[in-house]
Amino acid sequence: MTLFGPVGRGEGLFGRKSLMDAKTDLKSRLPSRHATEGADRAPHRAFYYAMGLTREQIHQPFVGVATCWNEAAPCNIALMRQAQAAKLGVASVGATAREFCTITVTDGIAMGHAGMKASLPSREVIADSVELTVRGHSYDALIGVAGCDKSQPGMMMAMCRLNVPAIYIYGGSILPGTFKGQPVTIQDVYEAVGKHSIGGMTDSDLDTLEQNACPSAGACGAQFTANTMATISEAIGLALPYSAGAPAPYEIRDKFCFLAGEMIMDLIVKNIRPRDIVTRKALENAAAVVAATGGSTNAALHLPAIASECGIKFDLFDVAEVLKRTPYVADLKPGGRYVAKDMFEAGGVPLLMKTLLDHGYLHGDCLTVTGRTIAENLQSVKWNEHQDVVRPANKPLLPTGGVVGLKGNLAPEGAIVKVAGMERLQFTGPARCFDGEEACFEAVRNKTYKEGEVLVIRYEGPKGGPGMREMLSTTAALYGQGMGTKVALITDGRFSGATRGFCVGHVGPEAAIGGPIGLLRDGDMITIDAVKGTLDVELTQSELDKRKQEWKPRPEEFGSGYLWKYAQQVGPARFGALTHPGAAAEKECYADI
Repeated sequence: MTLFGPVGRGEGLFGRKSLMDAKTDLKSRLPSRHATEGADRAPHRAFYYAMGLTREQIHQPFVGVATCWNEAAPCNIALMRQAQAAKLGVASVGATAREFCTITVTDGIAMGHAGMKASLPSREVIADSVELTVRGHSYDALIGVAGCDKSQPGMMMAMCRLNVPAIYIYGGSILPGTFKGQPVTIQDVYEAVGKHSIGGMTDSDLDTLEQNACPSAGACGAQFTANTMATISEAIGLALPYSAGAPAPYEIRDKFCFLAGEMIMDLIVKNIRPRDIVTRKALENAAAVVAATGGSTNAALHLPAIASECGIKFDLFDVAEVLKRTPYVADLKPGGRYVAKDMFEAGGVPLLMKTLLDHGYLHGDCLTVTGRTIAENLQSVKWNEHQDVVRPANKPLLPTGGVVGLKGNLAPEGAIVKVAGMERLQFTGPARCFDGEEACFEAVRNKTYKEGEVLVIRYEGPKGGPGMREMLSTTAALYGQGMGTKVALITDGRFSGATRGFCVGHVGPEAAIGGPIGLLRDGDMITIDAVKGTLDVELTQSELDKRKQEWKPRPEEFGSGYLWKYAQQVGPARFGALTHPGAAAEKECYADI
């Protein structure tokens, strides 16, 4: 696979000699000068000597290499290896790498129980901890390696917040498993739980499936949230072309990491920063690839959060507008047939972006971490006629994106639904209300719900959960029971990227602050129309107002700890569930200290 010009030979955009010459003049304008330069920093340098650094290394630019490595889940387990490759790349161009780790809460392990309340808040902790580590030690640039649903946006948020030269690296996807001769993903295991609950799968088959569904390190292999955010990293310009597609076990991942380490010096010398890259046009490109791949609805939560770190207003409705005008072209699970590995081998994210660009669905003039524009990066990409993972944008699977934004009297602040692979795009039925996921899951497990109902899971929003849990266990169980297309589900919480069926998330305002979803009663008729983009309940405004007067807030679940703190700070899902004002209120950018 050819990357992009001479950079692929490890020479950098400026050439090795010019980088070395430029390096000597860099410290005077870089943040690390506050920690390493001058007689009064002798104690600081003593600490660096204690860690084995040489005088030359101390006076070079400092590059933070941040990873979300841990032993919580396979999406994170391969990150440390890749960080080492990035560090070697940094050293090869005369910069000094300083590795550090932050947390990850992995949705796959947190799913279906109270642990999921920690998932979305972990995004903020990741961004905050990377910021504090870089600030505290005065690092000049950042390479971020992440592999899971919240660690990826959290890392990109930190890059934009700090605004130092930065390159993002995805840890890579898992390889597909095999069950009875057929390829499977973790989605099949979740849906098997529902099948097993109604006697459609034996204990032995379930045991065999769970042992064989995930055969390697890496994030969930289909176009769930992890691969959606990885695809975004290339489209938004923060990641190297092709780097988002390679599975975690592939050794080419180490080459991408080494190359990122080399290229970070190019960005330092040229002073190319994340906010130069992440513009409104770049955010629209990111939303376009979500639509084109039938990606996760969680992108409508994370893109506004990334935008806020750049001082850009880009909310759920802005995401929805791009989704509406972009065709669905990549036949990826959960709505399609293929996984991330297949798309990488067909031509990767650049193949997808090339057909979108050629047919007018991308802004080609956006800058990227290569120092070149999107159009320049894609100039040499040739269409692969020998694959059917990605369709030409003029011959799409659907004329509009695989994800649709909704609005109506039940969702004045918006909602979102994934329609990729769905045949039915309208649904009307009576509400069946549940205050929290557990109550709904119990009804599903015991099959006490009815065909045609709209299951309502509320008090699961950012503030009310707190933490805006995902509902994959419930939605997958419905599919496993053969009811995935016979009921609908709406929530002020979220859905996993693996969710399929008529499942509407991010309904706002949330129930915890008296939003319309909190005023619903069993039997209220709800209409979801993904063609018109509406979500309504058959109630007059006067009836809704009357119910609002009678409504009383629920007691907070947590009285202390991080989740209590998060509930006090977090804002609406429409704007990304933010916990601080973002760059719009910034007094001084860290990169300029």
